[in-house]
Amino acid sequence: MNQPSGSLRAGVLLHVSSLPSGRLGADSWRYIDWMVEAGFSVWQMLPLGVPLAGVSPYQCASAFALNPALFPEKLPEVLIDSPAFKDWYNGQHVWVEDYALFMAIKHEYECAPWVNWPTPLRLREANALMQFKLTHEAAINAIIHQQYQLFMYWQTLRAYAFERGVDLFGDMPLFVAHDSADVWAHPECFLLDEAGQPTFVAGVPPDYFSSTGQRWGNPQYDWVHLGSNGFAWWLDRLHYHFECFDLVRLDHFRGLVASWMIPAASETAMEGYWQDVPGAILLQYIRERMGNLPLVAEDLGVITPDVEALRHQFNLPGMSVLQFSFDEFADNPHKPQNVTEDRVYYTGTHDNDTTLGWFDSLAPAAQSNVLNLLKVTQRSEVVGAMIALVLSSHARLAMIPMQDLLGLDSAARMNTPGTVDHNWQWRFDWAAIPSNLASELRYQIEQTGRLNHA
Repeated sequence: MNQPSGSLRAGVLLHVSSLPSGRLGADSWRYIDWMVEAGFSVWQMLPLGVPLAGVSPYQCASAFALNPALFPEKLPEVLIDSPAFKDWYNGQHVWVEDYALFMAIKHEYECAPWVNWPTPLRLREANALMQFKLTHEAAINAIIHQQYQLFMYWQTLRAYAFERGVDLFGDMPLFVAHDSADVWAHPECFLLDEAGQPTFVAGVPPDYFSSTGQRWGNPQYDWVHLGSNGFAWWLDRLHYHFECFDLVRLDHFRGLVASWMIPAASETAMEGYWQDVPGAILLQYIRERMGNLPLVAEDLGVITPDVEALRHQFNLPGMSVLQFSFDEFADNPHKPQNVTEDRVYYTGTHDNDTTLGWFDSLAPAAQSNVLNLLKVTQRSEVVGAMIALVLSSHARLAMIPMQDLLGLDSAARMNTPGTVDHNWQWRFDWAAIPSNLASELRYQIEQTGRLNHA
């Protein structure tokens, strides 16, 4: 990381797909330069995985693989027979062979889920896999080589960001998709029936976002098995994330204390129940083998004391969201006066409406309350006042979505939880960034002691 962990910093939340081109390339270098000009030193993005269907980065074909659609269409050539490739391959063989094989079989069977493949391939019978490899060697090698190209391109971007004093902040979902290389290659790590189907799936009970809860559909882990081999799969996964990022958000952190177990036959999340998870044992394994990693615990929603205790036990910063602070409860952890230095403070996240969209959706009485609490009188002042509050907070890291920096309304919303359509599509336009925005932000960031001095 570019700065001591105790220093105050400011960052921007912007997924790669929200760059004007929708992918890395000249836009990403230019964006880093703009961030530096504006005084930001952290770029947070969503998962970089390969979406299974649609474009949601939270349901991917692999917990490791990078999404080619987020990278330039023409990548620089890399030497496949070089020592660098061999080193990378030796470090990644725990996942990349299975991923390449999974994608090649998927292509062969018209993208059918792995549970619908011919039984010998579904069950990973050695002879069937060997025969498939022999007859599809070129396709499998091409996928492996492409992942190496993507990784090397990413490392070039990461090195440039580091030189400019910008840390890259990644996002790791707690759960993985059922139709993924991970579940196919490691069915013993998940709660599945003999046909490979989940017996219990993940989600959350009814909450702020949904009256019926959220049924994500990801298979639940078999934590007993995972623990029996020292959480090897989890350690491999984290290792790869920290080869790509300087900080990593651990999504749905409360799922490491207890998981909402939804019977697979249930259509909503309402019929679930909580089951304890050995998160403390997992985090202890991680600490012993990888040191104190710069993880951020996504602890939004209904958070119980045992979740807070686990976060504090491992000294992980949590998250607070200013949009959640406008109620009558003095102990609300999202209120600026309650935000401590061990928090990452947001105006809103990718799951919230934009700040302007959120304000516009409030009833008139609630809008008046927000204006009074912000000490402003006009709608046009709300977003700027909320950004100022987040930047002036005690939180060690203040994060602002790019949509809020541009003062955009609901049309720029990134995701509406519990819905499928119209998500993950927003992109900014360079022409929409006011010429004076960077200098104004830099002044604010400097005044609040968050300027990057790397």
